Amino acid sequence: MSKPFSDLGVSKPLQQSLADLQITVPTDIQEKTIPVVLTQKDDIVALAKTGTGKTAAFGVPLLQLIAPEDATVQTVILAPTRELGQQIHANLTSFASHSPEISITGVFGGIPIKPQIERLKSPTHIVVATPGRLVDLIKREAINVKNVKYFVLDEADEMVSALKEEVDTILKEIPKSRRTLLFTATMPGAIKQLVQNYMSKHVVQIEADMSTAGHQGIDHHFMVVEPIEKLEVLLHFLNSKEGERGIIFCKTKAAVNKLAKNLAINKFSSGAIHGSLTQAIRDRIMGQFREGFVDILVATDLAARGIDVKDVSYVVNYHLPDTYDAYVHRSGRTARAGAKGLSLTILQQEEVLEIPDFQDELGIVFKELKKADPQSIQENNGLVWAKKIFKTKPNREVSEEFKAKIKTIFHHVTKDELVDKILANYLAQSGADKPKAEVSKKKKKK
Repeated sequence: MSKPFSDLGVSKPLQQSLADLQITVPTDIQEKTIPVVLTQKDDIVALAKTGTGKTAAFGVPLLQLIAPEDATVQTVILAPTRELGQQIHANLTSFASHSPEISITGVFGGIPIKPQIERLKSPTHIVVATPGRLVDLIKREAINVKNVKYFVLDEADEMVSALKEEVDTILKEIPKSRRTLLFTATMPGAIKQLVQNYMSKHVVQIEADMSTAGHQGIDHHFMVVEPIEKLEVLLHFLNSKEGERGIIFCKTKAAVNKLAKNLAINKFSSGAIHGSLTQAIRDRIMGQFREGFVDILVATDLAARGIDVKDVSYVVNYHLPDTYDAYVHRSGRTARAGAKGLSLTILQQEEVLEIPDFQDELGIVFKELKKADPQSIQENNGLVWAKKIFKTKPNREVSEEFKAKIKTIFHHVTKDELVDKILANYLAQSGADKPKAEVSKKKKKK
């Protein structure tokens, strides 16, 4: 049974803030990390998958270690994306709700830098930043990081690959005497190299319950399809999840755009995010997804880092990820906060050989889902077509005279008759009526 936060050494103001947030029982990573941060002086490498409460694991003890009377920047927390940085900043602000003397600032790329420069002129104890923007502020001498005591790298496995140059620059600017806390969901070679190059010889290794924590509540499935039927199979799956929230991952920005366009054409409630979109557009789409105005998010791996949205019931890997790490981060978007979730990977036949490697490396079990039969796919295509018609907005530019002529043609047709006629027309045009007729004949022979 987990210890209460009081037994971990957490101060009463922070305990009260956590209670206000209905956080009363520490997660495994919190129970293992908080006392070490509070009572020891060594650097920390913490291995914990997404959705395990990492932010509170480092955020709560660091808030407690801040010296409010010291107006300099004492803690720098780096995140690979603005979305994750904003999430960390919001969480820290909530944790500090009963500690008003502590000042927390977020500095991220994609938004004007001047207001951030102005904000940093006021006393700031903790800075949450994306690497590129922090490097920019350091070069402009708009921030002083010479007194930093604690340096946190969150989602470090992403930063040492895509943002290595910026991280190296920052590490050279902050004091060598600082204490480094590194949090990662995976431990690739680049992380090990960073630990060797930039962290002390005495590093405390902390590992959450990796056998269950990162995959707890997630059902892992794969489905084998032919390339030509991939979209139709996906639409069939999405229709079965109508009203639920999910994220679809693609390998490239071009693939995200193409799939998002197909979903929009078929009137699915969806949005897309990738690195080439402006930050304003990404923020708007993420806001719509977070607030429930959009049910489906199509994303690349990096763009989706830091998405912590409750009630994401499924994740679809429209393309098999290139690395095991990427699969961990993708599937971790669902089953947040103890909920259940589904991670579905859509494969071509030759990719099935890779599934055993994913299972062995990640300690998970995939179950095969059979794709829908041809008749179910045809019927689903018809449902998609019908919903597309239903959601089509009337053309207000059509003249009343022309509209009246059309109405005259259908004047004596009942609603049921009209549905029968347009359905028959759809089936004839799509060729979907022919296979169905053949199926019927085969049944009669029996």
